[in-house]
Amino acid sequence: MDTVLDHSSVRDEVRKLCERFPGEYWRTQDRQGRYPSEFVAALTEAGYLAALIPEEYGGAGLPLSAGAAILEEIQHGGCNGAACHAQMYIMGTLLRHGSNEQKQRYLPHIASGKLRLQAFGVTEPSSGTDTSSIKTFAERRGDGYTVNGQKIWTSRAEHSDLMLLLSRTTPRDKVAKKSDGLSVFILDMREAKGNGLTIRPIRTMMNHSTTEVFFDDVFVPATNLIGEEGKGFRYILSGMNAERILIGAECIGDAKWFIEKSSDYARERIVFGRPIGRNQGIQFPIAKAYAQMRAAELMIARAAALYEAGVECGAEANMGKMLAADASWAAAEACVQTHGGFGFAEEYDIERKFRETRLYQVAPISTNLILAYLAEHVLRLPRSY
Repeated sequence: MDTVLDHSSVRDEVRKLCERFPGEYWRTQDRQGRYPSEFVAALTEAGYLAALIPEEYGGAGLPLSAGAAILEEIQHGGCNGAACHAQMYIMGTLLRHGSNEQKQRYLPHIASGKLRLQAFGVTEPSSGTDTSSIKTFAERRGDGYTVNGQKIWTSRAEHSDLMLLLSRTTPRDKVAKKSDGLSVFILDMREAKGNGLTIRPIRTMMNHSTTEVFFDDVFVPATNLIGEEGKGFRYILSGMNAERILIGAECIGDAKWFIEKSSDYARERIVFGRPIGRNQGIQFPIAKAYAQMRAAELMIARAAALYEAGVECGAEANMGKMLAADASWAAAEACVQTHGGFGFAEEYDIERKFRETRLYQVAPISTNLILAYLAEHVLRLPRSY
């Protein structure tokens, strides 16, 4: 199945790598609730998790569209990039707003795989997607900050060395805008574990390695503050368009996997003396999901092109993510329906991928919030929240 985003040579190599990790590998990880360490190590060794890091720091220096192509192919190959995709979209905050010293200190080690930057500490139990309402507080003390609070849905925290942490540094009632007074830190979790940092895993319907994290007087050196104190919200926002584009690309890869599975099975499965693929009741949902996927693919490509050109792409990135998530879910539904009872059998991998792709109707931003964003910022309707 061809694609809009090019980078064909990169795609070919990612496809070969994914062939080393067939369905049985992922079923085993799923059954055991295990982090796919071997898969992540292989991606790291091949340089794919350092794709967006500039060459001067040991990365490949590739554009965002290449990162999108890598993640799309991972999903298209039946694997799961959620085990490590955050490293790509977290990277933008450090690259755009980090100091030269911070980049020199961390990026070469992240590129080599010596360090993992996989944890993104933003969401809290009481705030959800209302990021400006977070309560985790970093108080300046001497040559650093003391952090107290809690984060939730912090995926991969148990398998990451570093966390990109958003914390309030000025109380909300003392700032002019609710989004002011937030700061971003690089937290070295290797030092923080056992020194006030507690990580508790959360079991979910898919093997996503997500956690809740507690901070009890966790010390962060002032040198680990990214950019200026109090301006962290805009630093986080600047990386969210990249996040939307990359997650959208993953959904497109999922949709392609489901569509190919459905089409192959519909051609081969004989019922009442004929392939079930001759029936329009089977054909139409697959064909519609294919059309949805192609439309989403174009929007993701458009958003990536705007991002790489340094042009505002908030609407395109959000629409691309929403359309891609809708397409992957439609393709998943069609795939289960096409396979009937076999769609629920573990050995076909459909039920696993079905659970995994459902996440992207909710994360990293829900479809409803995207619609609210478009209503306010594109259609100029009254703000709803």
